[in-house]
Amino acid sequence: MRADKHPQLDCDIKVATDGNSIRLSFPKRHTPLWETLDGKSLKGKPKYLYLTKYGFKADNPADRKRAAQIAIAIESDLDHPEWDKLFDLTLAKYGLGGGKYAKIADVLQLPGTTQLEPEITVGECWERYLEWKVTTVEETTFKVMFNGFTNVIFGKKWDNNLKTYSQLETHLSTVKLSDKALIIEEFDKIKVCRKPYLMNELSRAFDFCKSKEAINATTENPFLAGKFSKPTVTTQDKYADKVVNGELISWHEVQDEKALEEDRRAFTKIERDTIIKAFYENENSTNRYLAPLIEFYFLTGCRTSEAVALNWGDIDFNRGTIRFSKSIGTCTNKIKETKTGEVRIFYFKNDSRLREILLEIKSASKSDLVFPSKKGKYIKYASLSNAWAGNSIKKMLADGTMKTYHFGAVVSQLVEDGKLETYLSLYHTRHTYITLTAHANKHNTDSLLYIATSCGNSVDVILRHYLCRTENPDLISV
Repeated sequence: MRADKHPQLDCDIKVATDGNSIRLSFPKRHTPLWETLDGKSLKGKPKYLYLTKYGFKADNPADRKRAAQIAIAIESDLDHPEWDKLFDLTLAKYGLGGGKYAKIADVLQLPGTTQLEPEITVGECWERYLEWKVTTVEETTFKVMFNGFTNVIFGKKWDNNLKTYSQLETHLSTVKLSDKALIIEEFDKIKVCRKPYLMNELSRAFDFCKSKEAINATTENPFLAGKFSKPTVTTQDKYADKVVNGELISWHEVQDEKALEEDRRAFTKIERDTIIKAFYENENSTNRYLAPLIEFYFLTGCRTSEAVALNWGDIDFNRGTIRFSKSIGTCTNKIKETKTGEVRIFYFKNDSRLREILLEIKSASKSDLVFPSKKGKYIKYASLSNAWAGNSIKKMLADGTMKTYHFGAVVSQLVEDGKLETYLSLYHTRHTYITLTAHANKHNTDSLLYIATSCGNSVDVILRHYLCRTENPDLISV
């Protein structure tokens, strides 16, 4: 055994290394307690408590530092006049729960001692955190991100064939927060989209529970990035299929609104008109029904969820304005704020195509919504996506057979027919409007300010990311 070369604060419980192990060496005044706990005499030798079983390694500076802190905490409790009330026989209070002393404590109770609750599990920590978190984030965000994380933590894996969740035998939720090694092992097994976000939220959950004194004071946060032996996102994770709203899709098909906002490619004016015409003349009645909404996107540059939430009270034909003050949650289908939380006013002229479309819709409308579904409810994003990009789903019929339903893909078909140079998502209707309008007014600073304000953007973004792009000769006007 070699003496530990690393400095330790003044404490009679010494931290030493023995090979690759870290151990605590207790002074003789604590010998009677350990002889009682161990059920045998130490024969005048000091009590050694090896920490290897708890995941401590001698070559890890953080583990040595933590061992020193544990030594101080134990000595402070044992040397206190009311030590019998403070000292935890299970050692869980000191982040060493789960060892043999946890079992001894079930049958051994020293006079006057109070048993402390063992360390909480990852699942318990997460559930306490969610009780608070649900009050601080949008319902859509909570449903999509945090419910998904909950399924991962509790080992619920989506089965795309059965369209239901199966339960894994082992999962992160049952691991105690003090068991750093097992947490790392279980976390490395997880395959999920946005794995770094999951780790960050678990770290925040730990900090939240510790602030509420639900976690032992000596337990360190096991979810800090430096604690993990593998990267939070491996190349296998990065290119693996992702589960989005219960559907297993390829990694390159995942649509993240932030990424879409930053991908500012646009259709040309000719391509824009080609898409609009294709919707109006499509043989599919649903696609034709959506044509005015598709044209509205191209003529206003609003976000997809903002147009679906519009009602006629938001349209003022006398002033020629559209008020964008709300949006629809893509999975909750409930009203919420706009992405930026701001209310925007969009102006249109009396002789504009936009005014003409709105008047045509209003004259035939039987709903308070400007763009209702055929059933008079909010149009779901999945319906728009099916019409734009196409989709196919499998459903089990009453007789037990599987049937595949195909949905028409207007834009995907135009690309396949060579009428569009490349495929861009529905969100790029927004970028197309901003690009076309910005280029048509690039020498008019006031116009650029109007475009930025009406679209929930900034002049700086338009100058940097729209006008700085290579000009296309088709980008002449709107």
